[in-house]
Amino acid sequence: MDLGMTSNTVKLCYDHGELELPLIVGSEDEKAIDISKLRSATGHITIDPGYVNTGSCQSAVTFLDGEAGVLRYRGYPIEQLAEHSSFLEVSYLLLHGRLPSEKEFDRYVYEIKHHTMIHEDLKRLYQALPKDSHPMAVCSAVVGTLGAFYKELVDPRDVAQVDGAALRLVAKMPTIAAYSYKYSLGQPFMYPVDSLDYPANFLHMMFATPCEEYAVDPLMAKVLDLLLILHADHEQNCSTSTVRMVGSSMANLFASVSAGINALWGSLHGGANQAVVEMLDALAKGADTPEEFMNKVKDKKNNVRLMGFGHRVYKNFDPRSRVLKKVCGEVLSRAEGSCRLFEIAQGLEEVALKDEYFVSRKLYPNVDFYSGILYRALGIPTNMYTALFAMGRMPGWIAHWKEMHVDPAFKIGRPRQVYVGEKKRDYVSISLR
Repeated sequence: MDLGMTSNTVKLCYDHGELELPLIVGSEDEKAIDISKLRSATGHITIDPGYVNTGSCQSAVTFLDGEAGVLRYRGYPIEQLAEHSSFLEVSYLLLHGRLPSEKEFDRYVYEIKHHTMIHEDLKRLYQALPKDSHPMAVCSAVVGTLGAFYKELVDPRDVAQVDGAALRLVAKMPTIAAYSYKYSLGQPFMYPVDSLDYPANFLHMMFATPCEEYAVDPLMAKVLDLLLILHADHEQNCSTSTVRMVGSSMANLFASVSAGINALWGSLHGGANQAVVEMLDALAKGADTPEEFMNKVKDKKNNVRLMGFGHRVYKNFDPRSRVLKKVCGEVLSRAEGSCRLFEIAQGLEEVALKDEYFVSRKLYPNVDFYSGILYRALGIPTNMYTALFAMGRMPGWIAHWKEMHVDPAFKIGRPRQVYVGEKKRDYVSISLR
């Protein structure tokens, strides 16, 4: 095959002829070759392991330029949203495509606060699970079960039902996640408190008990809000693609998000920040300096992995990591034990930025490198990190799910394959094998 390009089309030359393929140009000048007619016209398909070069859709939710280190939600730079906005305002932005007016935002916050409780019968589901269950297994189970409790909100093509389901998912996810932690400790579930804002409410449900008053540290609530903003969306990643894929079968929003939680659970996706903290903990307990550790990373014989560096899309600094690094100093000075991890992290980053081995491979810190340290500073247990990631990613998942359902090109996801197995062969009776 051979490709020739004009301003509007790409000419594909293959063994039986030629085919002109449309060239699609995005609003940020991204270019894509539309191969949707390729198989029907030529009998050929493309192979792209991991979908590294394949666009599954056209989306207006998030723009990401990995070469320049740019991330924007609905056109707004992540740096501006992190400095000036709140997670619920970002949630509204992702779900509705624009920032709310003051009146719209007040109404949205009111509705979120009045849908934070979960049905009392849902608590039985927690009790049916082992106390040492991973929080992501619990969260996925509870979110999927919401479809049974809200049967009137499961029609993917009813706008009012979808909006109702979306509101409940954003509102209830902090409660669902906090309860998974409380259940693992054998402590009573704490009801949401409507007078608290979104991040403070979560921290209260996580750490308060009926025995005594618990005051949420405003700085810690602010940091959690920032972390949620930075995780709110990230284009067509594994979990978002999973939510879209499951939703393309006309599965309801609860079922689709439950599948996305399971995808996020993987160590190569949402579990990466936990791996970073475990790496830093090991370094804090060991004798290796950052330089010695990085030398082991470069030596293939050691099988030592550097966590929190590099990214599938970013070939420059992850803009989210820069935002997090700025707040680390203020927060970690108040968190016993976390300062040491931050010092080690800075040491690793300093070595990597000066070492040609890491520079040539474009291995820069990503969002996971500093987010785990901040979760530790908040007192969040390590196995809860991914659950908080899911809490932050909720509006992004929903925004993409909704966008897919109004896309004129909507169809069920069904990748092709190239078969490389045995050719036709005849069945042989078991007695003759």
